[in-house]
Formats: sequence, C-alpha cells, structure tokens
Amino acid sequence: MSTPPAAKPASAAQDAATIKPATGKLGVMIPGMGAVATTLIAGVEAVRRGLAKPIGSVSQMGHIRLGKRTDNRSPLIKDFAPIADLNDIVFTGWDIFGGNLYDAAKTAQVLDRDQLEQIRPFLESIEPMPAVFDQHYVKRLTGKKIKTGKNKCDLANQIRNDIAEFKTKTDRQIMIWCGSTEIFLEHTAVHQTLEAFEKGLVEDDPNISPSMLYAWAALKEGIPFANGAPNLTVDIPALNELSRKMNAPICGKDFKTGQTFIKTVLAPAFKTRMLGVSGWYSTNILGNRDGEVLDDPESFKTKEESKLGVLDVIFQPELYPDLYKDLYHKVRINYYPPRGDNKEGWDNIDIFGWLGYPMQLKVDFLCRDSILAAPLALDLILFMDLAARTPSLRGLGIQEWLSFYFKAPDSAPGVYPEHDLFIQSMKLKNTLRHIMGEDLITHLGLDYYGE
Repeated sequence: MSTPPAAKPASAAQDAATIKPATGKLGVMIPGMGAVATTLIAGVEAVRRGLAKPIGSVSQMGHIRLGKRTDNRSPLIKDFAPIADLNDIVFTGWDIFGGNLYDAAKTAQVLDRDQLEQIRPFLESIEPMPAVFDQHYVKRLTGKKIKTGKNKCDLANQIRNDIAEFKTKTDRQIMIWCGSTEIFLEHTAVHQTLEAFEKGLVEDDPNISPSMLYAWAALKEGIPFANGAPNLTVDIPALNELSRKMNAPICGKDFKTGQTFIKTVLAPAFKTRMLGVSGWYSTNILGNRDGEVLDDPESFKTKEESKLGVLDVIFQPELYPDLYKDLYHKVRINYYPPRGDNKEGWDNIDIFGWLGYPMQLKVDFLCRDSILAAPLALDLILFMDLAARTPSLRGLGIQEWLSFYFKAPDSAPGVYPEHDLFIQSMKLKNTLRHIMGEDLITHLGLDYYGE
C-alpha cells in the first residue's frame, strides 16, 4: 500500500502563496560596466533575440527535482520559481571610463566583433553614468568620468539620486557590483554600527570605500545588493544592520569563476575519499583590466584572502589533522597583457593515499573569465530579486543560499561559510523547494526499499 505524501509545512506553503509576482520591469544597476557587465548585458540581449543560449545559467537552463525520483517531476527552475523573465530586465550603471556599452565591450575584447555588431544599437543605447571613484582604493586605474562631491555622504547621495531617477522607469531594482577589486580593508570602528558608518560618510572616513557607498545607497533605497568582487563592502555589521532594517537582501562575495570553481569541486572529492593533501600551488595569468588591477599588491591582498579561505573550510584540518594539518597552500596572480580575458589557471596538487604514498594531480584550466562570470551575475540578479519578493528571505539580510556563486560566501556571524560546490547547490535548490512549499530532498532513499 502506497504511503500518502507528507503534508507541506504550513510556513512554507504560506510563503509560496505570499511571494509577490515578478510583474513589470526589473531594473539592474551595475557599478563597473567593464568586461563582466558588458558580457552579461550583451549575452542577455543575444538570448532575448534568439541568437544564443544562456549556457552557464542555472536559473535559465537548470532543472530541479521535486518529490521522489519515481515522481518524474523535474521542471526548469525558471518555470518552477517565480523569477523575472529576461525580457523584463532593464540595465543601467556607472563606469569611470565613459562611452557607451558598445565601446566598452569592444575595449574588453571578450565577445567576437560579429556578435557585437548584431546587437550594436542596443549596446550603444546604454551609456553609463559618472561613477564614484577614488584611486586610493584601486591604484592601477585612472578615472575619466567620475562624480565630485564635498564628502562621501554627498557622493553616496548622488548615487541615491541616480537610483531615484531609475526607479521612475522600472518597477523593481537590484544592484550588483561588477567593478574592480579594491585594496584590502579590515573591520574598524566605523564599520560596527549604522550610526558610526553614516557619521563616517560625513567625516570622509578612509575605511569607507567606494563600493560601500554604492551598497549603502542601494540599501537605503530598499534595493538588494550583490557583491561580485572580494571587497569588504557589505561584510560589515553596519550594512548588515541596514540590510535587515530595510528588508533589502545582500550577498557576496567574489564571483566563483575559474580556479576556485575547480577547487570547490576537487577538494570535496579528496575529502570524501579521505585522501590527504600536502600542498596546493595555484597560479594564474590574465591580461584584462582585472589582471592590471590585481598587479597592485594591495588589491591582490584582497583577492588572495578570498581565494585562500576555500581549502581550510572544506578540509577542516582541525578535524582531520592526519590528512590536512600541514597543507601548504599558495596562490599567485600574474598580469600578462597578451592573454586578455582568456585567463589560464594552473594548479599543482600534491596528495597522498594509503600508507602515506604520494601522488600528484595537475590542472591547467584555460578559461574565459567574463564568459564564466556573466551567467553567475544573471542568476544572482534573478534570485536576489526573488529573495526581495519572498517574506521569509528578504528580512534575513545575508542570503547564504546563494553561496554557490561566490569564492568567499557571506554567512551569519559565528557560522563558517559553506564552500563545497555540491553542498552549495543542494542549499540553493532546497531553498527554492522550501519557499515554494515543496518537500526538501535529502537523498536518503530508504522508502524505495520498504514493504
């Protein structure tokens, strides 16, 4: 006799019924409209016109299993969850170099000229606004089209004015940082409370970076903010406080694209098989603007911290000292202009197995940085908008269920971030199941073998 399906939790069923529909235009605001942003925007337009497929986007191409394996229910995520339609997305943003997005895309040299020509009028119709920029935080770039103001509070309010103008043209908004990596900053007193932070804006506190101005402006306007770079930005109590106060979700940080993506696949495999790792040497060469920025030691320090934290969390050396206590982990990034956006990430991994016998694995990933980042940015835009319309998610502040997309995922104070790609994927899909009133998938599977 078959067992009737378990009743859905009342809270989840209620949540699914109260998610606001994705009606009207979704306005996407992007600080930093360089290689990643232009690749994202050009790609979305190409998909909308039927010129390409959204490969790499979980929200567009991924399926989600519902119920038992025998139920054969695996709809596309975009058909299951009420996410915005690509045709309803409107883009704007800020950049320090001027020119329209067609010019910016040509400079980035990620997409083929023929592909850009097909959507040239659309790209030419988008011209970034002057940006908030301070060379102290990004040493290798020189701003050509930047805002001026009497202090950081003035500059942040200029961003709010830009947002207010965009709000008249769109129904909902989200902001996603696609700008450069800023210098390494640590928590200081100005970051501890919203009151201290807003006082610091007026006093031009040097520990408040441009990315924080954008995040503060977005959150004050009730707009979700996603951080695609390893900057400190919203990883501070003050902006966590503002996020919860305004019911404006936040997430970050640092798009998980090439080398770290591979690490979060391989490291869980070694740990699952109880194989030891004595050393992991990673080096990168890239020649785009990101590579130029990271050629500065202070910006590299920010990126290094983001990339180094992955293995410690996955391997848990305090629990597995025989396997990982003495792991030597080194990360290098080298600016090499001839490579452009086509990054090469090379890893040498020294592992050991039964009775301590050594082995090696070498990985050479010749990837395209912005091609990998663009679909991550698209998913974050759509899922953050969904979070803002979902009662049980929007008041949380940090959206840890989106850890799947980041090198250094944000998490609640006192909770270590989850780095294992497959656990992250399960967390993402189970969150979607939960808010839509579906049973969570545990993969236990014992009920297939009962009487």
